Amino acid sequence: MESRVGPGAREAVFAQLADAGRAEQVAQRLTDGIVLGVLDPGERLPSEPELARRFGVALITVREGLGILREAGLVETRRGRDGGSFVVHDDAEHRTLLTARLRGLAQVELSDMAVYFGAILAGAAERAAERASDPEASRLAAWLDAADFGTAAAARTNQGGFFLELAVLSQSARLVREQIRLQAEFGPLLLIGLDDAEARSQAAAADRRIVRAVTTHRPAKAREAAGVLVTALAASLLAAKARVERGGGLDDHA
Repeated sequence: MESRVGPGAREAVFAQLADAGRAEQVAQRLTDGIVLGVLDPGERLPSEPELARRFGVALITVREGLGILREAGLVETRRGRDGGSFVVHDDAEHRTLLTARLRGLAQVELSDMAVYFGAILAGAAERAAERASDPEASRLAAWLDAADFGTAAAARTNQGGFFLELAVLSQSARLVREQIRLQAEFGPLLLIGLDDAEARSQAAAADRRIVRAVTTHRPAKAREAAGVLVTALAASLLAAKARVERGGGLDDHA
């Protein structure tokens, strides 16, 4: 299955681990890729030896990490010529988990997480505008032009992919790691508002403003556009939180 995100996002997911001795690190990195939509439902993961090479860990560490994912129901392993480890993702179960997470977080916690997410993304956008070469910026623009925001599922995948591609263009390994961590922790909640068609259109327009700022090397404009985007997404998230608190669900609208 062809991924709907750019190569930078996939490279970030499969980058070498800082702590090479922990199966939990392998499991967490792959979980991040699944939650963020970088790894598609039904996709076959690289072989165990290839994962070990990419992550810079022992083969047994990869096997233990995949075992953690199997227990969590995120991957399944098939035997035979066409076998391997495949991504499993149940959207209905995912939304149930998101609703439970919303109920468990206070509004002030959600607001605080959004502020931090916005600060990291704004920093990545600013650095990308400063450091990305013209060919790199053009590739980001071409990727966004081809991205599908027509449905909620596609928009969530592509918006998350755009965040990661932007972080990669910042050329800051620390920003990339933090962006991945934040998106795994908070991204699925922040992108809840993309169920709404108007919100999807606004997000895509904000992405284009960020790309224009990056391609014209205007750091301040890139930072501003990133901040506006996250503020709008956070407003939709808090509205969803209010609906859940009133006893509704994520699919209910005021």
